[in-house]
Amino acid sequence: MFAGESPRLRAFLLLQPRSHRQIGRVGISLQQFEQMKNRVAGKRSRSATALPKPTQRTVLNSEQVILGIDPSLRGTGFGVIRNTRPHPQTLEHGTISCSATWERSRCLMKISQTIRDLIRRHKPTVCAIEGLFFAQNLQTALIMGEARGAAMAAIAGEGLEIYEIAPRKVKQAIVGYGAAQKIAVAKMVQRMLQLPELPAPDAADALALALAHAQDQGRFTLSLPKRI
Repeated sequence: MFAGESPRLRAFLLLQPRSHRQIGRVGISLQQFEQMKNRVAGKRSRSATALPKPTQRTVLNSEQVILGIDPSLRGTGFGVIRNTRPHPQTLEHGTISCSATWERSRCLMKISQTIRDLIRRHKPTVCAIEGLFFAQNLQTALIMGEARGAAMAAIAGEGLEIYEIAPRKVKQAIVGYGAAQKIAVAKMVQRMLQLPELPAPDAADALALALAHAQDQGRFTLSLPKRI
């Protein structure tokens, strides 16, 4: 008891619950005391800010149309698939063949025009093109670069996003082995797309590029595809 307390005040304090008397003497309100109890019990305060939810991956269009391009001056392979379930659907595939007697400029023009017609016919939204590789012959590398540039210019001109995939990554995605032979890739492409016949080598590589891109987009990965 404090000095100077009246008998009436002493009686009032004795009638109060012990917990309430203790709250008053430590200088906190009943509301503050209840909040403290909630925090100790692990209850979240109403004023607490909720933690942000984990960012979810954007849902991809399961009907996405993908164009695959395997560039070459004399035989550029192409393949167009629709990414449907339970397996992708082939819309068109083939090879842009150019005679060995044609000038390079004529071949490049045919590559560009054929790809533009292909895009306008099937309206793909994205293109997967074979990545650069190291050629032993400098002249071969330059010619391949010209064919690749002609294809990319036509694709970009139609407003498509272009992604580059390394040859070893394509083989790994389709066959499961980064040094697989072309025939193994073609047979696996035929099986995955349920084609009645084995596709031509260049067309098979182009279809494999489209399939690899579809697989890469349908799963979580730490390495994002390279957009060019």
